[in-house]
Amino acid sequence: MAQAIERIHENTVSRSRDQNEAETAALCSRLIAEYGSLSEQDMLAALTENEFPGRSAVIASFGTESAVLLDIVASVNKHLPVIFIDTGKHFEETLRYREQLTARLGLTDIRNATPSTALIRRQDRDGTLWQTDLDTCCNLRKVLPMRQAIQPFGLIITGRKRAHGGLRSEIEMIEQFGERIRLNPLADWDASRIDAEFTVRDLPRHPLQAHGYSSIGCVPCTAPAVAEGDVRSGRWAQSDKTECGIHLNADGSLSRDAQQHRNSRGQAAA
Repeated sequence: MAQAIERIHENTVSRSRDQNEAETAALCSRLIAEYGSLSEQDMLAALTENEFPGRSAVIASFGTESAVLLDIVASVNKHLPVIFIDTGKHFEETLRYREQLTARLGLTDIRNATPSTALIRRQDRDGTLWQTDLDTCCNLRKVLPMRQAIQPFGLIITGRKRAHGGLRSEIEMIEQFGERIRLNPLADWDASRIDAEFTVRDLPRHPLQAHGYSSIGCVPCTAPAVAEGDVRSGRWAQSDKTECGIHLNADGSLSRDAQQHRNSRGQAAA
């Protein structure tokens, strides 16, 4: 009987999730049609203030490119929650840079998402899980904390860009992320534009950038960029891994129904 009740509960939850995701897909199409042609700053303002007031959050790594997105966020609303996934294995330079940028931009709501102490004790007591199982380590220290941190929010804002290559080449500015909407204001920016904005906005650089790091995560799994490699070539460089998993949909993709959303955007612009 207990197993039957559990199956009924699982089926109910699954149907509810499917319904919520279908509603989110319709919402995503509307948002693309209404806001897809706006500038980055205006799009961010419209979605955070009109569509998701009090239900928007930024995911920021405080890496080499984060300052540009955070400066745009600060120009719209310095009080938007900014979620930083504190894995316990960041470079000290990153933690200091986070404090520097927070003060410089006047951001008031930095939230640290940290892994479960109990899970760390059970699965990575000596802190070396990354040596044998990269995916489980990322799931434990990044994915699970992020999922918990975004629970109150309907809109998630990231600094991801198509120019990062790989799976990210398919991302859209406005896209569905399960039962949430994800906004990538800088999706179509390239490295030269990012670099120019650092100069125009007079933003401080991540200190490790001067040592060849172009994308920065945890200490054990981050190296300087590979010669002739893309911006993320120093991440998990000795493996075929390219994503930690926090931005992946349930099916392992980075952008759900990307072609459908591109078509919607094209129709809106016509």
